[in-house]
Amino acid sequence: MNQQNPYGGQQPQQPQQGWGQQPQQQPAWGQAPQQAQPHQQQPQQQHQFGGMHPGMQMPGPTPGGAPYGGADESNMIASEASVAARSKFIERTYLHLAGAISVFVVLSAGFQMIPGIEEMVFKLLMVSQYSWLAVMGAFIAVSFVADRWARGSSSPTMQYAGLTLYTVAEAVIFIPMIIIARQYIGAEGIMTAGGTTLAMFAGLTAYVFITKKDFSFMRGALTIASMGALGLIVVSVVSGGFQLGILFSIAMVVLACGYILYYTSNVLRHYRVNQHVAASLALFSAVALLFWYILQIFMSRR
Repeated sequence: MNQQNPYGGQQPQQPQQGWGQQPQQQPAWGQAPQQAQPHQQQPQQQHQFGGMHPGMQMPGPTPGGAPYGGADESNMIASEASVAARSKFIERTYLHLAGAISVFVVLSAGFQMIPGIEEMVFKLLMVSQYSWLAVMGAFIAVSFVADRWARGSSSPTMQYAGLTLYTVAEAVIFIPMIIIARQYIGAEGIMTAGGTTLAMFAGLTAYVFITKKDFSFMRGALTIASMGALGLIVVSVVSGGFQLGILFSIAMVVLACGYILYYTSNVLRHYRVNQHVAASLALFSAVALLFWYILQIFMSRR
């Protein structure tokens, strides 16, 4: 029977299949009939512009959590970057610090081997009390330029030039101190002072990394204390008879430890992940300051 269409028409009769007959398929000309595979699904091919190639998977996340091809993290603050980027920044910072300390040790040892260096240093110190002030002024100026190169320049070459310049300047200004220390405490005493400096630095660094405290609030206090210390040094040099003594050296050791806490906290929180050279320079300046006054304390005991 014909089936009535609800709209008034008739539905065409479906042809009945005979016994043993296969259902008729209408393949395209020249093509074999397609057979469906119930347990296998072919990947869907999308348009070549903006689509995916068949069989490709969606890109997964990077170890830091950002997708491949995501935002560039090279200029992000370390505390806001991914774990991978932050870890790489910290690794580079302390590798550069180790390199700067190694270069400083080599240069300091090499400068002591220059013929007549001791006589030249003592003549410089005995000419006038203002000669040492001139050396200090030059060192402060060089330090400012080196820090500006390392921190403000976007060129890696200029950043490394700033770190190198500062390392050489530290080695030069340490020449009189090491020459005098060799006469008071010998080479073994200098090495002991260096080991004490590194041990204190490691302990302070571990404290910041473990507690994850933010010591950026110390910036103002450290600046005021540094200016006060510099003023006392100038007065001592100009007056000629005013000795700062061991208490001043102990206070400067405390100040250097404060700088280590402050700079280490900045490494974890406030430096950008592309500022590993500037971060290593800042840490090196604090280590050098600590070493200077630990040497003073060791010599005062003799």
